[in-house]
Amino acid sequence: MAARALLMLREASPWALAGAAAAVALLWLVAWTAEWAWWTPRRLDRALRAQGLKGTRYRIFTGDLWENVRINREARTKPLPLGCHVIAPRVQPMLHRAIKEYGKMSFTWFGPIPRVMIPDPELVKEILSNKFGHFGKPRSTRIGKLLANGVVNHEGEKWAKHRRILNPAFHHEKIKRMLPVFSTCCAETITKWEDSMPSEGSLEVDVWPEFQNLTGDVISRTAFGSSYQEGMKIFQLQGELAECFVQSLKTIFIPGYWFLPTKNNRRMREIYQEIRKILREIIGKREKAIKDGKPNNDDLLGLLLESNMNESKGNAKLGLSTEDVIEECKLFYFAGMETTSVLLTWTLIVLSMHPEWQERAREEVLNHFGIAKPDFDSLSRLKTVSKDQCSIFL
Repeated sequence: MAARALLMLREASPWALAGAAAAVALLWLVAWTAEWAWWTPRRLDRALRAQGLKGTRYRIFTGDLWENVRINREARTKPLPLGCHVIAPRVQPMLHRAIKEYGKMSFTWFGPIPRVMIPDPELVKEILSNKFGHFGKPRSTRIGKLLANGVVNHEGEKWAKHRRILNPAFHHEKIKRMLPVFSTCCAETITKWEDSMPSEGSLEVDVWPEFQNLTGDVISRTAFGSSYQEGMKIFQLQGELAECFVQSLKTIFIPGYWFLPTKNNRRMREIYQEIRKILREIIGKREKAIKDGKPNNDDLLGLLLESNMNESKGNAKLGLSTEDVIEECKLFYFAGMETTSVLLTWTLIVLSMHPEWQERAREEVLNHFGIAKPDFDSLSRLKTVSKDQCSIFL
């Protein structure tokens, strides 16, 4: 039989062989897709429910994606009453509904991947410590890695190496040296608002885009120092890339869709390449300056490159490659891009709801510092305005 099959194979035409290969490849793709999109999620669903957890019903490929889009759109059509602090139904309506229907420890579906909500701090601590290696980090999608693929995605020795090299750049004392930059950026924003005020009457300012620009300015200056203008360009591109990424979530669970030359996919690749080009040029100039013995500006990039050189000691395998440094720089932006601007915006909203706290905070700051700028070490003297709150505004 084997000899006959071999003879038939030799006598077969190239087109027949190609057709057979294509058929085998198609069967493999179908089997892989069925395992990824149906059988594995079904096994995970049974395993979670066997442990007493409840959750939403799995829908092939998309999970809760379309339902999440629908209820998010519905939640945003209803205005949030001024003075209301119950924001979960507006900000995370899907998770809020899941907790309400299935309990605090329940699960939803991100495509074919179940996401379990863990309310117990001890369980969260156990998962984050991951002493026994039971809990791996979720694998980033190909599209997700365009945003940032730094230390947050790494595990094992690679994570340890990246964290070891990054730590010196985020040392408490070195971060404190950046406070004047924070203060300058905030002062410039406030001056801009004051200069926009008419001589009479009042002025309405949309603080959300203002704070986005502020955080972009702060990150650019603290990350890249004198190259902050190129840094602002990266910030703008990262913002556009994030918007494209949100659009891509609608199709992220369709196998192979990422490879199609759609307008959104093409733009994401263009932005990705442009960001890398800018960062590679900045990093190249900075590495040359360090090798030439020029002083470090104490910005994050300079501290990272200095730490990397000290760690590698000339051995490239012990340090981070240029590609690694590029990804960590992108992560600086991605981690701080929206978080701080959202927090500042919400802080002003809450202060506008409670003007009496505005007065108490203003009075306390003026009593302690007058017209002088507060410094970090003196913030502990404040009680109404906590040290952590002041650190945000400095």
